[in-house]
Amino acid sequence: MAPSAATVRNMLSMFQDSTGSTERTANKFLKSTGYNLNQAVDLYFQTTNTEPRQNPVVPKLEKLFDSLRDAQDAQNEMGLDAVMKYLSEDLSLSIENAELLVAMELVQAPSVGEITRTGFVNGWKDTGCEPNLKAQSKHVSNLAKSLSTNSDLFKNVYKHTFVCAREKDQKALSLENALTYWEVLFSPPGWEWKGAKHDWFQLWKQFLAEKWTRSVNKDMWNMTLNFATKSVEDETLSFWSEDGAWPSVIDDFVAWCKEKGVVKANEAMEVDDS
Repeated sequence: MAPSAATVRNMLSMFQDSTGSTERTANKFLKSTGYNLNQAVDLYFQTTNTEPRQNPVVPKLEKLFDSLRDAQDAQNEMGLDAVMKYLSEDLSLSIENAELLVAMELVQAPSVGEITRTGFVNGWKDTGCEPNLKAQSKHVSNLAKSLSTNSDLFKNVYKHTFVCAREKDQKALSLENALTYWEVLFSPPGWEWKGAKHDWFQLWKQFLAEKWTRSVNKDMWNMTLNFATKSVEDETLSFWSEDGAWPSVIDDFVAWCKEKGVVKANEAMEVDDS
C-alpha cells in the first residue's frame, strides 16, 4: 500500500536533508524502493558515489532519548521506570496488551524493562516518522491496529517477544511466562488463535496444563506460531505429519486433540507439512 501524501512529503524532505539532492531525485529513489526511506538513501549513495551525510533525524532522536532517561539510568539505556513512563504516559500505550510488544519490537528492546540508545535511535529512524512523542504514539497505535491482519508484522512482534520476555542469561521461557505472553499476543489487538470450529488457543492452554511441565525454548515458541497459523487454515490438522519437522510437543498436542475428539483420528494424516 502506497503511503499517504503527507508521509511522502515528509520522506521527500528527509531524503533531501540526508542527501542534499533535488526533490525530483528524491522522488525517483523513493519510488524505486517502494518508499522505504533508508533503502532509498542507501541506494542513492551507492549509485552516486557521494559521501553520506548524517541523517538529520539522528541527533533529534538522541536528544529525545536523553530527555526520556531517568537520572540514575546508564548513559545508553532507559531503565524500567523510564521505559514504563515512556510507553504508558508519553506514548499513551496500554502496557497490558500487545501494544507494549509492538513498541518493544520496534526499538528491538533487549527486555521488557529496558530500551537501549541504539535500538531507540535506529528503530525510530527506520520508521521515517517525525522524532517527537506525538508522532511516535500515533505510529505505534497504527501498527497495533493492524497487528491482527498484518501477518508479517505479527510474526516479527511474536518472534521478538521471546527475546525480550526472557530473563537475562536464560535461553528459554518458563511455561508460566510463555503462557502470559501467549495470552497477550493471541488476544486483541493481537492475532486470535481460533478458527470457525475451535478456539485453538484455549485447547493449547488446556493441553499444556495437563501434559507439559517443562520450559519453552525458542524452537517451541516459533513453531507454535507456525502450527497456530496452519491450524486456523486447516482445522482438521491434515497438514500435520508424524514424519514432519514439528517439535515433539506439537506431535503430543495433535495426539491429545485426537484423544479428546477435537479432530478425527483419520483427519490428521501423514501428509507433507511444508
